[in-house]
Amino acid sequence: MPFAADSPLCLGLAGPTASGKTGAAIALAQQLAGARPVEIISVDSALIYRGMDIGSAKPSPAEQAGIPHHLLDIRDPLDSYSAAEFVRDALALIAQIHQRGAVSLLVGGTMLYFKALMDGIDDMPAADAAVRAALDAEAAEHGWPHMHTLLTQVDPATAQRLAPGDSQRVQRALEVWRITGKPLSHFHAQQKRPSPLLQLAPGFQLFSLEPAERAWLHERIALRYDQMLAQNFLGEMLQLRARGDLHLNLPSMRCVGYRQMWEMLDTCAAQGISVATQADIPPALWADMRERGIAATRQLAKRQITWLRSMPQRHTMACDAPDAQKQWLAAARQQLAASGRI
Repeated sequence: MPFAADSPLCLGLAGPTASGKTGAAIALAQQLAGARPVEIISVDSALIYRGMDIGSAKPSPAEQAGIPHHLLDIRDPLDSYSAAEFVRDALALIAQIHQRGAVSLLVGGTMLYFKALMDGIDDMPAADAAVRAALDAEAAEHGWPHMHTLLTQVDPATAQRLAPGDSQRVQRALEVWRITGKPLSHFHAQQKRPSPLLQLAPGFQLFSLEPAERAWLHERIALRYDQMLAQNFLGEMLQLRARGDLHLNLPSMRCVGYRQMWEMLDTCAAQGISVATQADIPPALWADMRERGIAATRQLAKRQITWLRSMPQRHTMACDAPDAQKQWLAAARQQLAASGRI
């Protein structure tokens, strides 16, 4: 789609976790610095939380230096943040960035946010605290695989695309059913509102870093998880637990990596083990946490790739190609050059 004469310059960069999005985004911002400033808008449901830096692979202060980053550290881990809130905030930021004469670069792996921004939001009911509490109580008694089985009875289409352990999305689907008596898939099938993003920025293009070989991504995921552990992810989690007001039913603590670390520390507490450092944790428990964290991250990547394949308008690039970053930089510059303003 061509750029309007004075519409915001806006690009998207998506991809599964560990595909190299942060490095690619920073490389583009640095390359364009002399021609047009770039501001990065995070499209990530974990990076919004303060105090969750290591386990979420949040861009470091050094990576952020000289490049404005938005929608990082905007919520306390006790709070929630919806796709509708993201759309509202992202559109406002794109308009503000345009006023500053800069390019908006939307970067992240929360595909629900991208889809809501690009396709509009389904007219679904808002969250209901009482219904969620009831679902949490049932799950505590029977387990989330049981709740997934319940979902197959009322909304088989949604249940088919969700993993039994995907508690957050299983809960939301059951919540919608209990509030409205209609399955989540019913709302997804309804006519959506016009794309809020394309109305504001008609020239928007979504680029996607996707691996040609899944094994390459799996190796990257394991390496990055080990790097997080070496950077004292445990210490970060101990600080979060020390607050006393966080728990596993919160969206923040359900984030991949955080959940597995929390569960390991729960096991330690149940065994009467006081944890201050890794040395206090039985090696078998630590190894199990690591294995489950890596497995959960791989499952996340698989779901992200499935989401991306449902977005035919994206422009894909193999993130495991030797010249992946060169391809990305060339494609992004070509798209921006179409505006005649770069």
